[in-house]
Amino acid sequence: MDPEHPAPPAAPAWIAAALSALVDLLLGETCAGCGRPGAALCAACSGLLDRRPRRCRGRPGCPQAWAVGPYSGRDRSVLLAFKEQQRRGLAAPLGRSLAAAVTAASRAGPGSPLLLVPVPPRPSGVRRRGYDPVLLLAGAAARALTARARPARVHAALRPVRRVADQVGLRRDERRANLAGAFAVPRRAVRPLHGRAAGRTVVLVDDVLTTGASLAEAARALRAAGVHPAAAGVLAERGRGSGRPG
Repeated sequence: MDPEHPAPPAAPAWIAAALSALVDLLLGETCAGCGRPGAALCAACSGLLDRRPRRCRGRPGCPQAWAVGPYSGRDRSVLLAFKEQQRRGLAAPLGRSLAAAVTAASRAGPGSPLLLVPVPPRPSGVRRRGYDPVLLLAGAAARALTARARPARVHAALRPVRRVADQVGLRRDERRANLAGAFAVPRRAVRPLHGRAAGRTVVLVDDVLTTGASLAEAARALRAAGVHPAAAGVLAERGRGSGRPG
């Protein structure tokens, strides 16, 4: 970037959301997955979110995770529409999909209560979007689970404690080094975390699993606070192809 000609500041999130809504109004709503006009998700793309979760390939230090689809094609398009195009209405169908991954990850009985702990985002991402997408997805997943007689609640116990670089473009070892020690459970949240986790199966949730560095760091921070996550549920796995049915 030329320091004498800095890039203009990004538009506030509410402006981006309003513009997106205006475009949808003028042009008609289009499917987030394939672009077909008529609905936020066409029947074919909606069906992708109902697939059976699969066990993700193991990553060093990462709790065992389950994902519903790959981070490619229409799956990726739907997720990016939710995260980057302000299409928050997709939280409900994506949350139901995440709920299936959490169910597979928990391996608990039908009535066993669950505690979903979302992986925290970079603060700059929240400022840019105007919301935390993983927290929104976790809430939608908890509602879907509870509606299916799987009592679930969300506890955003983890907090970023230092600045980290953007993970995009980093190699696996660089991602792990970038996130080492990046998350923690604040002291004021330790006791409430234990109270909320009592008698519950703790499951980490995130949107995309790449190298597993984020989930590994989140699991480390929870263990440091005395809480041991059972597994993790994610929407999409990058490089998926070797997983087994969950």
